[in-house]
Amino acid sequence: MSDPPGHIPVMKDAMLSLIAPRDGGIYIDGTFGGGGYSRALLEAASCTVYGIDRDADALRAGNALSVRFDGRLILVHGRFSEMETLLAPHHVSAVDGIALDLGLSSCQLDDGARGFSFRLDGPLDMRMDRDDPGPTAADLVNNESEAALARIIAGFGEERRARAIARAIVAARAEGPITSTGQLAEIVRGAVARRRPGGIDVATRTFMALRLRVNDEIGEIERGLRQIERLLRPGGRAIVVSFHSLEDRPVKRFFRERSGGRQPNRHEPPAATKSPDPTFTLLTRRARKPDGAEVTANPRARSARLRAAERTGAPPWHERLVA
Repeated sequence: MSDPPGHIPVMKDAMLSLIAPRDGGIYIDGTFGGGGYSRALLEAASCTVYGIDRDADALRAGNALSVRFDGRLILVHGRFSEMETLLAPHHVSAVDGIALDLGLSSCQLDDGARGFSFRLDGPLDMRMDRDDPGPTAADLVNNESEAALARIIAGFGEERRARAIARAIVAARAEGPITSTGQLAEIVRGAVARRRPGGIDVATRTFMALRLRVNDEIGEIERGLRQIERLLRPGGRAIVVSFHSLEDRPVKRFFRERSGGRQPNRHEPPAATKSPDPTFTLLTRRARKPDGAEVTANPRARSARLRAAERTGAPPWHERLVA
C-alpha cells in the first residue's frame, strides 16, 4: 500500500533509524497526516501505533491503513498537545517513541478548499480542524486592527514588510470582506515587490503567519514537547521534524535545556540556576537535514530539520519544580 497521492513522508528513513521501533513497542505518530510515519513504523516492527491528528479528514483517509494493519494502528482525533488525555481511554500512560512531523501535510496544502495555499484559490480558512470554533484566517484579516495584523505577520511570518501588508489589507477590506486565498495573495503582492530573490512568492510569509496564528502552532509545539517528556518511558525516543526557524527554535531550546544544556544566568545566584536532572539525552547534536537525493525527489523536504532525543529515567521537570 502506497502513501496517498502527493504525500511523501519527509526524512522517513532517518526517523525510522533513530526511533528504532521494536516488536511489542507502543509508538505515537502525533501528526498522522498522510500516514507515512505510521506505516513505516508498523512495517518495521510488530508494534502498535497511535496516529493522532486534529484534522478529521486525515483520519478518515487513514481508515484503510488501520484496517490493513489489523488493529495495530489506532486513529485518534485531537491535538498532539493533549496526547496524555487522548490516550487515557486506551489505558496508555507510557510509550516507547513519539514522532512529530510539524506544519502542514501535502494533502492539506494541495486541497484548495482548505484555504492554506496562495497557489490555489479557495475560502480563506486555514483551520487544521474544520470543526474548531476558533477564528479562521478570514476572521483575522477582516476583524483584527492594522497594528494587530502587523504584529501577527511580523511575529509569525518574520516578514519585514508587515506594516505595509497590514495597511493594504485594511484598505482592501474597507471595500468589502476578504474571503478567498486568491484575494489575499493579490493584496499582499500589491503591497510589496511581486517576487523575492530565489523566486519565493511574496505571499508566502503572510500565509504562514496567519496559519500559525489560526492554529496556535507554536503553542502546540511547546505544550506537545512537555507531553513527550511525560509520556516517554526511560529509553523511549522522540523525533521532531520542523520546517522553519519558528518551529525549530522551541524544539532546539527544549531538548538542549532538558539534556542539561541550560545556559547559566549571570544575574542569578548558582542555586537559582541549578536545573533538575536531565530528562533527555540528545541523539542529534545538530539538526539533521535531508540529503540531496531526497530533496530532488521531494522538493518540499528542502527546509526540513530533524532533532531527536532519548528519555532518561529522571522525573519530568515540571513535577520536580513544583514539588
